[in-house]
Amino acid sequence: MQLKSFSKINLTLQVNKKNKKNNLHDIQSYYCLIDLHDKINVKVIRGRKDKIRFYGKFAKNISHSKNSVKDVLIGLRKRNLIFKHYSISIKKNIPVFGGLGGGSSNAAFLTKHFVEKKMKNSFLNGLSEKIGSDFKLFFCNQAFIKNLNEIVKFKKKHSLYFLLVYPNLRCSTKNIYSKITKYSSKSILKFNKINTKNKFLKFLVKKDNDLQNVVEKKYPKIKRLINEIGQFRGCYFSRLTGSGSVCYGVFKSRIAAKNALSRVKLKYPKYWSSFAKTI
Repeated sequence: MQLKSFSKINLTLQVNKKNKKNNLHDIQSYYCLIDLHDKINVKVIRGRKDKIRFYGKFAKNISHSKNSVKDVLIGLRKRNLIFKHYSISIKKNIPVFGGLGGGSSNAAFLTKHFVEKKMKNSFLNGLSEKIGSDFKLFFCNQAFIKNLNEIVKFKKKHSLYFLLVYPNLRCSTKNIYSKITKYSSKSILKFNKINTKNKFLKFLVKKDNDLQNVVEKKYPKIKRLINEIGQFRGCYFSRLTGSGSVCYGVFKSRIAAKNALSRVKLKYPKYWSSFAKTI
């Protein structure tokens, strides 16, 4: 059985004060899943031990002793949701330490594969405590993170076209969050006012990612790259996803995004770059 494990883009990201219950920063974010994906092969095997293998362009920086796939299999067994052992091989096409949520995505799409019944929020919260708060994002294609425990699905999904650029930098999420000194106030969700693609894009242009300034100070070349992407023809806005280091632009059309991609590949041949769209 082969699964597609899609990545995510934070279209906006507001960092709020830490939650006293878990000592984690509460965040709010409009996000979407995109068609850039890892490929997961799952097979039942005999024996009492799972076999997990990562391969592909972005496999070398993944720990084989501690990873999200291992964690989710342990979590599902504890809850008596799986009883067999598996050979799981994952082709890593999603850049690691890039803000695209690749590890959490792998865990989420394996959970969807193994658990056929509808999953309650309390169940997902329980697994995310071990895997990470991004884990729950992959159960909605487009949504708003109201807080760490509540995600609101978009009533109407919008098609968006992206240019993605990974400047070969590994951003530590923990380190970036530790540098935050100013916190955003919580937003009030107003979906009824952003019910068309044009209104949604106008809304997004005015927003930002609270982590971007921190990352740009630490890595000036990211600031330059985001500015360059924003200058390409047809780009609505350019931004950092998550805590980085992947930078992206949202474009008016597939053609505009692919034209920008050609220019990036010419100027930055050593950077990973790709076209992507919402799923």
